Amino acid sequence: MKTANRNDFVQTSTTGGGKSIFAKPSNGFWLIVLGAALWGVDPLFRIILLHSMTSSQIVLLEHVVIALFVAPILWKNRAELKGIGLRHVGALLFISWGGSALATLMFTLALQHAGGAFNTVLLLQKLQPLFAIILAHFMLKESLPRNFAPLLVLALGGTYLLTFGFTVPFGHAGEFMQIGSLLALGAAALWGGSTVMGRYMVGKLKYETVTSLRFILALPLLLAITAGEGQAWMLPAGGLALTLVGVNLLLQALLPGLLSLLAYYKGLKTTKASVATLAELSFPMVGVLVNWLYGGELLTIAQVVGFVLIWSVLFVISRQQTQEIGPEQLAKQAA
Repeated sequence: MKTANRNDFVQTSTTGGGKSIFAKPSNGFWLIVLGAALWGVDPLFRIILLHSMTSSQIVLLEHVVIALFVAPILWKNRAELKGIGLRHVGALLFISWGGSALATLMFTLALQHAGGAFNTVLLLQKLQPLFAIILAHFMLKESLPRNFAPLLVLALGGTYLLTFGFTVPFGHAGEFMQIGSLLALGAAALWGGSTVMGRYMVGKLKYETVTSLRFILALPLLLAITAGEGQAWMLPAGGLALTLVGVNLLLQALLPGLLSLLAYYKGLKTTKASVATLAELSFPMVGVLVNWLYGGELLTIAQVVGFVLIWSVLFVISRQQTQEIGPEQLAKQAA
């Protein structure tokens, strides 16, 4: 299986003097931060849609809308598909069926079964970095940045503070291991694996092609799931209400759906999967802001501390990529 090489992290061009120009890897890192931040507004759209549709219906329509936008991109880049092998097909199916279809469906179901305990669902989703780091180490043979373990602990500590503050979120294991929690844990595992598979695939295909395939390949599975569910479509009868649902679905599909993943996969081209998974922790920070702006939930001291911890980690990792990976790769290029 293909591992990351220096061409994944360096882009060069020839000037009049024949010198290489380094494209900062931190740029890709912050593109992932942007993409993940857009995911933070996703529950705002998804919870509203749950009043009109089932979880599988929402995810199916979301993918249909995005597929209409990305189909021309896939057609334009179709020549790329001639060079993919069975391993690439397996990675693409994991990304589309696992990370796009099943994980999104499981997360939507987790919100539906949370019984108002959205914080527990969000915390479990933040375990995604652990799955991604382990899989990236074994699949992509990625070495971790210096002091990665303490940085990871600080980042996860920050997400805990954002979600629960200085309190213990549950009294005993029975409250923790409920259906919503298990679904969120499964979604975290699939999304973490998709980060690694996505990093593998952007070394083979253009990031726009990977994004397109993620949504289009998921459609057959989602159609089968929705049909097997056998639930009637309970869309609003009034024209205005139906229009509002349509606009809400469109915004959800394009903002936290398509736009976020275009930025995300472009960023993955110059960012290790194990590092990218920390950049994804910008998601809970945006979630707190959404709760504050739209839910009237004021920031607490613990949440402010959580913000500082996570952004400090993001800044350190970004600086480390610029200072260590850049000069190192340029030295190899010159040699």
